[in-house]
Order: sequence, then C-alpha cells, then structure tokens
Amino acid sequence: MKLSAESFPTVAFTIFFVLNATGQIPLFLALLARFNQKKQLKIITRELTVALVILLLFTFFGDWILKVLGISQPIIAVAGGILLFLISLMMIFPKQENTREHLTQEPMIVPLAMPVITGPGAITTVMTYAHDTGKPLMVAAAVFCAWLPSLIILLMGSYIKNLLGERGLVAIERLGGMLVCLIGINMCTSGILRLVQEFYNIAIP
Repeated sequence: MKLSAESFPTVAFTIFFVLNATGQIPLFLALLARFNQKKQLKIITRELTVALVILLLFTFFGDWILKVLGISQPIIAVAGGILLFLISLMMIFPKQENTREHLTQEPMIVPLAMPVITGPGAITTVMTYAHDTGKPLMVAAAVFCAWLPSLIILLMGSYIKNLLGERGLVAIERLGGMLVCLIGINMCTSGILRLVQEFYNIAIP
C-alpha cells in the first residue's frame, strides 16, 4: 500500500497523536517538580531534541535496520498497528498513577526522551510510513511538524494544565486515543493483507 504525497497531513497528525504530548503533561510536571522553571524548560527542550533525533534516525535508516534484523515490512506494519491499538487503549483508559513522585537526578534521554516520547509505537510508526511512502524526506518533515507543537505543548505544560484542568487534559488524551485506535487498526489490517499477498502470492485489489 503506497501512500501518496497528499497523505502528509495524515502522517503528521498520526505522529503527533502518537507522541501524545498533551497526555504527558502531568507526567512531565511531576517528574520535573524538584527543578525550577528555567531548569524544567531546559530539560524539556533537550529531551525533546533527543527524541526528534531518534525519530529521524529511524525514519531514514529504519529499512536498513529491518534488513539487518531480517524482519519484513508487513510484520512491522502488523506489530506497529497492534502497538498503536494498545497505546490507544492506555490513552482512552489511563491508569491512575501517583504523579507526586519526581526524579532525584536530572534525566538524560531515559525516561523522558525515550520511552516516554519516542516509545515503540512512535518508532514503528515513522519506520512504517517511511517505507510505505517511499519518501523518507516527506516523513521527516511530517515528524518535525508533529514534534514542534509537541515541544511547545510540553514547554507550556503548567499553563495548559491550569487552563484545561485535569478533566480537560484527559478529554483531549481520550480523543487522541480514539484516532490512534483507528489508525492502528488500519495499519494492522494493511499489514495482514500484505502478509497474505507476500506468503501466498494472492492478488489483493
């Protein structure tokens, strides 16, 4: 299934919802509670920059990584769809966690950049889109377009939380979860169809 250039907004919106910056606001605020405002902004900017680099690496070198590991693209599509579906369930039905805990040391890559922002779902999503479109530069642009508002949202996390409140954040996260669920099911279904076509040589319209 080759995606057309007109799919750029779809790719960008999908990556944005998978990154789930709005849903991560309470976690970021809780983990960085011991740092002052200036330090928090510095950490968020650095961790989001690392996350962007990771996503771009998998966008451009994802196919090569798959070849080295001997994993076919349809398998990645199915696995990515399942991951997105599971992520959507966590977004729609979030667990009640104790957000009063905070980091005792300044975070470096783990856990904020990875896996909080660039988890398996985000990585698999960019790899799948880069392969399906055959245009990694377009997907890279979509990654940046999804990353930039995510950075802004997290930098303004405390203000957004005060404005929307806990219920508002949960409502937005659940709406994004519904969209991610639909995207995940579509990705998984497409992967299954390609598996059938690949292993049984069946023409699929």
